[in-house]
Amino acid sequence: MEELENELPVVLDGQVPLGDLLSRVVQAIYAELSELAETLPNMSDSARKRTLADWVVKTKKQIVKLYAITKWARDAETNITAFLMNQNQQFEDVMRGLTYAKESLDPARLRNHDLLTSLDVLTTGTYQRLPSGIKKSIVPITPLTDAEIVRTLNDMENAIRYRLRMSEIIPVEMVQHRIANGRVHFTVPKLFETAICLRGAEKNDGWFFASVKFLITVGGDLTGMQEFPSEPTGVLRRHIADEADLRMACYLPLPDTPEFAPNPEDPPRPQLPEGTVDAPLVRLFNFLQTMSMSYQLEILCYQAQRMRSLGWADFLKVEMRDGRKTLSVSYWMRPPQPGVPASAPNRLKLPPHGGTLTISIIENVDKKAARSPMARMMAELQRRSKLGDMRPSDDVESLRFAAKWEPMKGVLAANIDAEEAIAAVRELVVESDNIDFESMLRKVIEVHTQAILRFYQVQLQRSPVRVFSPDGKVILVSERGYHSLRVHLCADEIAIVSIDTRTGRLSIRDTGDLAAAGRGPRFSAISDKLNETPNRLFDVLIRLRFTTISDIVEQKANYLGFQVFRHRNFAKEEIQKLGAAAHGMMYIQLANFPTHYLVLVLTDEEFRYALISTKMLSDTMFGNMIMEDIGWLDVRRIRGDRGAGMDEIVVSSLSHETLVGQRKKREESSRSEDSFNLETQVLRELYAYCCARVAYTRVERQFKLRGIPYTHVNPTIALPQISELGHIQSSLARSVPALCVQSSDILSGAPAAEAAMPNIRVIPLNWWSDKKAQVVTCVKLKYVQQPVGKRAAAGASSKNIIRPSKRIIYDAAEAVVSFLSEEVDTCVDEFLEEWARVSKMVVIAREVARMAKEKKWRDVRLLSFDLQTVEFAYASDYTVLITCTDQLSPTGGSFELRFSRCTPSPTHLQPSSLAPPQLGFPNHQLRTNPHEQAEPYLRHVLRHGPLASSLDRLVELLRSTLPIAVELEHINASSRDSKQSPGRGRGRPRTVIKAGPSEPWVDTYVKGLGWWRVLYGDLRHALDFRLMTGQRIAILDASHSLFGTSPPTLSSSTSSSSPSSDLLSLLPIPDFKTLVIEAIKSVRLNDEHARVACIDVGVVCDSSVVSVVSRALHERVLKKLRDR
Repeated sequence: MEELENELPVVLDGQVPLGDLLSRVVQAIYAELSELAETLPNMSDSARKRTLADWVVKTKKQIVKLYAITKWARDAETNITAFLMNQNQQFEDVMRGLTYAKESLDPARLRNHDLLTSLDVLTTGTYQRLPSGIKKSIVPITPLTDAEIVRTLNDMENAIRYRLRMSEIIPVEMVQHRIANGRVHFTVPKLFETAICLRGAEKNDGWFFASVKFLITVGGDLTGMQEFPSEPTGVLRRHIADEADLRMACYLPLPDTPEFAPNPEDPPRPQLPEGTVDAPLVRLFNFLQTMSMSYQLEILCYQAQRMRSLGWADFLKVEMRDGRKTLSVSYWMRPPQPGVPASAPNRLKLPPHGGTLTISIIENVDKKAARSPMARMMAELQRRSKLGDMRPSDDVESLRFAAKWEPMKGVLAANIDAEEAIAAVRELVVESDNIDFESMLRKVIEVHTQAILRFYQVQLQRSPVRVFSPDGKVILVSERGYHSLRVHLCADEIAIVSIDTRTGRLSIRDTGDLAAAGRGPRFSAISDKLNETPNRLFDVLIRLRFTTISDIVEQKANYLGFQVFRHRNFAKEEIQKLGAAAHGMMYIQLANFPTHYLVLVLTDEEFRYALISTKMLSDTMFGNMIMEDIGWLDVRRIRGDRGAGMDEIVVSSLSHETLVGQRKKREESSRSEDSFNLETQVLRELYAYCCARVAYTRVERQFKLRGIPYTHVNPTIALPQISELGHIQSSLARSVPALCVQSSDILSGAPAAEAAMPNIRVIPLNWWSDKKAQVVTCVKLKYVQQPVGKRAAAGASSKNIIRPSKRIIYDAAEAVVSFLSEEVDTCVDEFLEEWARVSKMVVIAREVARMAKEKKWRDVRLLSFDLQTVEFAYASDYTVLITCTDQLSPTGGSFELRFSRCTPSPTHLQPSSLAPPQLGFPNHQLRTNPHEQAEPYLRHVLRHGPLASSLDRLVELLRSTLPIAVELEHINASSRDSKQSPGRGRGRPRTVIKAGPSEPWVDTYVKGLGWWRVLYGDLRHALDFRLMTGQRIAILDASHSLFGTSPPTLSSSTSSSSPSSDLLSLLPIPDFKTLVIEAIKSVRLNDEHARVACIDVGVVCDSSVVSVVSRALHERVLKKLRDR
């Protein structure tokens, strides 16, 4: 049969593997169930019932179809497609043969001519040679009556009963019998039930066989058992009847008138030896016993062959030996691998099969032990009573089934104890009332599987690397005859190691195949490799363990949105820096710091966490990387041990081996049963902690580059509670040591360093989130200056908290300024720049607030202060706004001054005020600050010397020059208004009357610090206003230099050959000294105590009378120039 099947061609066109179909249907049903579990709770009760009912009907149809396909596949022949194709071809050949026979046998239908009968009929007129069979068939025999039949049967039963009781030797095993219907029925429990009858009542009339029934019951799968009926029929019954009659009539004499002539070639009939008596019933028992047991053995063989047809063909070998008295079945056959030679080097030599189950029909050597004492006594009494000193011609054969299991040594590289395994099977018995070869084979395989898995369990628990040694790591589970090893890999991940009952192949799977169908191909590939070298089960499980751990870490890292890598382009020497115990690494790249990685080092027992900084080698072809720095992390310290002191380092740059030596006792006491149960929150905190460490490291690097000493302070110290920073706080912040620097170190050389308290804290922020990392530097000021003005109110976020800019937050109640830097790498520079600006503003605001009291300048008052700008009134309603920029430039930064006017306040118009009286000019001239033109010169005052004294000089300068600036503004405005026609009448536009070419005009501008000039229209005459000490003001002829250069004369200027030289040089004002004297006289007419003094080139006066003197002198100079 196997040879015929091998001749069939392999046809796979249009076929789908049954396993793929089962997997797809089951996964689809699981997915639909999961979807229903999510959607049904949101439905109404009626919709829920209707949806569930529709799903059940649809799924039931699919299951029924799948069941039908499975049953068909179970009963299908191997390569059914090719078999059906071959069958169709045979049918076609038979049809062609029948057609040919029909056409060719038509001439053979006529009978041959009976010439002899024809001659008899012609000569005698009748038949002379009519066969006797025709006569018998035509002439009927007279039938017996019912009474005769009953009498005949009774006589036969009496004869049978007499012979059985008086002369026939009945085997003790057949002692159970009954006589009925002219026959005797013998019953042998668990073997057969037979009926025989006598040929007659004479002494030499023998027995003949009537019927037989084998007392057997077939168990297991009953498919095809119609081939083995308990009551044989047809050819089998005829064979049994002929053989039974022949055996029972072995020693009977032949009849005197035989029906057939004896054949001379037949052997002579056997003769009874002397002293023996014929025992036909013993021979009948022996024959039927052999037939019954052979019948059972054939059923077992058929069941084994049927198992081969149901998928066991490649893994089960069935043989019948010793005249079909021995059934040998070898299981777990290992077919040769295609393409792999049997004698391949370094290939593990495995036995060709797993074991052999042998079932034989043997005869008991000790026949006495085969019978009970009572049976032996009955047999002896029967022999003595019926035979006397004679002995029977045949002895009873005691046959039995012998089942033997022989497991092969080294199956799946497991050296099991064969004797212990055989003892565990107990006794293999062929039960006639339940003939089931599959159950016997499965029982043997179950014990064999359990022994192999127990060997693996011991091997895993006692391996040198004690990963699976703890209790509960490797458990042998037995459920309903199915044995498997549950190997705890990590966390909730469990690998199931089992042995396939049919193939004997090792199989590894996890417990969530339906939920994670994508793992199927991986486990299938692992199982294939493992079956080639099953002795490497420990290595495979270790590799699978690390792969599973890596998958869990990768899944959780992806869930958190981290960039995770299993491999980075490190050389082997670089990877060895992580320690010799490292079996795998997971690299999580820090988003804000791409050159840094959180590395999860997988060791045999737990995770080891490291923070590394990398550098890519640009001169390599594939961009190799190196580890510049490695810091090991202590998760216990980071997460749970909040009360530990700061003397225990959380991050260490020591080697891995050194850390192991330092922490061995602590780790052994605190290590949990499963150290690979990595929670998502732990991974998130580790990632955040690494970001914090990198941020702190970069800040520390900036301190080191500047030579600034710093210290780590306990993070449990209460931080300033600033609501503006409330959204950037972390629960892990208390595990991260903060940085503290001394103000004398970081602010050395910075302006206003004395304004800060000694301790300055530097705290990186946002390292726990996806946002860009920031750094906040907290400085506590020595004095509290409350922000004032509209700008401070606009930036206030809560009580006493203002935020004048995005980078500065000020707590006025605590006098704490927080500087927020967006760039970690430049946070120190940004802090110093902001501090230079803020500290100067604080000093300016403080000094302005003190001026009114200390210098008795009551009209000096602070109008606005918000850490970025300071605005104050330096005289009456004249104000200045001060800001500073470029504080870290090589030149030391600069100040910007913006002059304006504020709303005049009556309370500030004191008699001692320097503010000039309100003048009756147009509105557009009233609210301007004349100091605005001098801003380019005034801004440099604050850059010379200490800021406090520089501010005093600036305010004093502003107050001293204010009369000059106001008066010159008045002169300039008067000149502009005189050139415009007075607009009379409402709604009439003003007409500008242009002066002639000889009409002089007036212009004023700033020449320097405390130096103004009035330039007249001819561009050759000008007046200089210069500030002197003691609040004195000098009004000079601009043509005279104060540095000793002689002024040009009128004659020289007029005689100049170049007309352009007359325009570029100033000429003395004609009769200027006379004009000065006249102006002084006019002033003293109004105020005889006016402090005015005449000099050679001008006049010197007090700032209080500069307005009167300047106007008098200006009017006279202007008139003089017009009259020329």
